[in-house]
Amino acid sequence: MKDTIVLYTSPGRGHLNSMVELGKLILTYHPCFSIDIIIPTAPFVTSAGTDDYIASVSATVPSVTFHQLPPPVSGLLDTLRSPVDLPALAYELGELNNPKLHETLITISKRSNLKAFVIDFFCSPAFQVSSSTLSIPTYYYFTSGGSGLAALLYLPTLHKNTTKSFRELGSTLLNYPGLPPFPARDMAEPMHDREGKAYKGFVDTGIQMAKSAGLIVNTFELLEERAIKAMLEGQCTPGETLPPFYCIGPVVGGGNGENRGRDRHESLSWLDSKPSRSVLLLCFGSLGSFSCKQLKEMAIGLERSGVKFLWVVRAPAPDSVENRSSLESLLPEGFLDRTKDRGLVVESWAPQVEVLNHESVGGFVTHCGWNSVLEGVCAGVPMLAWPLYAEQKMIKAVVVEEMKVGLAVTRSEEEERLVSAAELEQRVSELMDSEKGRAVKERVVEMKEAAAAAMRDGGSSRVALDNLVESFKRGCMAPLG
Repeated sequence: MKDTIVLYTSPGRGHLNSMVELGKLILTYHPCFSIDIIIPTAPFVTSAGTDDYIASVSATVPSVTFHQLPPPVSGLLDTLRSPVDLPALAYELGELNNPKLHETLITISKRSNLKAFVIDFFCSPAFQVSSSTLSIPTYYYFTSGGSGLAALLYLPTLHKNTTKSFRELGSTLLNYPGLPPFPARDMAEPMHDREGKAYKGFVDTGIQMAKSAGLIVNTFELLEERAIKAMLEGQCTPGETLPPFYCIGPVVGGGNGENRGRDRHESLSWLDSKPSRSVLLLCFGSLGSFSCKQLKEMAIGLERSGVKFLWVVRAPAPDSVENRSSLESLLPEGFLDRTKDRGLVVESWAPQVEVLNHESVGGFVTHCGWNSVLEGVCAGVPMLAWPLYAEQKMIKAVVVEEMKVGLAVTRSEEEERLVSAAELEQRVSELMDSEKGRAVKERVVEMKEAAAAAMRDGGSSRVALDNLVESFKRGCMAPLG
């Protein structure tokens, strides 16, 4: 029987892609293993094209086997209404799936030597099954970077030291070890309610992580030095011994994790005709969408900036009247015609990794999803940080103040919290053509070179991966059943 590593991902597309890339990374340098990936079936929409993506990986990487857990038969979750709902639903899904997970792990163990179980942090309810019940060496894979991991590990301590919710703390600055200070209101929105399921799930995850067989994080040492140092010195887990810690990144895919069966995308052909480093990419992830009013402000700002741009536009949120509108009606009248010589607007999707690595791209407006940040760093493209949901406001602070690979947009203080056309125009111009922008460009190129060095033979991330695999090989457990 072959030695097998089992990976358990949450249903979010960014989490699934990153977990699959982790499996492929292990196989690239340590093909002695097989990889089994367990995927829950979410009773809410996560992202289009997931089935095609899984089929593509199965066809091209035969050492990876997928196991789809059936939907829970009772206690069905609500439909995902917005990204804000996802953390609570993901934790609830994990709890409901534990019986089927238990069965699946036993089935896998009967045909292979199950050496280790690696879980996404949203799958933390599985820790009770894998570690406590079945005694499988269980590791956490944190898909959101070292700074986010430092914050999550410190959260139980912060929880004990205050009785107020993040909503009540408001503008109070939070001082997480290894992170730049940021206001409590910039914590992920689901965490604002101290009594909410998401908040409790994150606190419990921070506690369980400290008891695991190891922590795997998608970053490299030079990118997040302060956060990594704080964790290794025990500042994030006072009174606890930090388990073995492995920075194995950057783990990035080959184009938003999907090829969609298309020929070369139109955006790449369009970029071929543009000067080096002249184009600004605007792309906001698989769940990032804006109101019609915000889209029009963005269009006005881009038009006034005079900058060449490639803009991936996702229609407003599902179930809204605006969502049924055409692309032309969502943007100012005549905008597409007036900007056709220097701008390209594409609907819903573009091959982000390929675009970022195109010679013509010189800037990236991003929602600060961690996968996108790493993709920008690996391509050496400076960023304009526009966080939308989840932990992205915290990541923005890290990208701008700690890593210094991006600048930030500022929302208005009005009720709708829009980024105005004037603000976007000014920040775009600053990023693409100013001394401040040039300093960010130089810094991100340095980090691109550091990322490549970390992944080379003898580099910090390759050494960490080798150490992780040695830990897997030492995994010893009794037969399950």
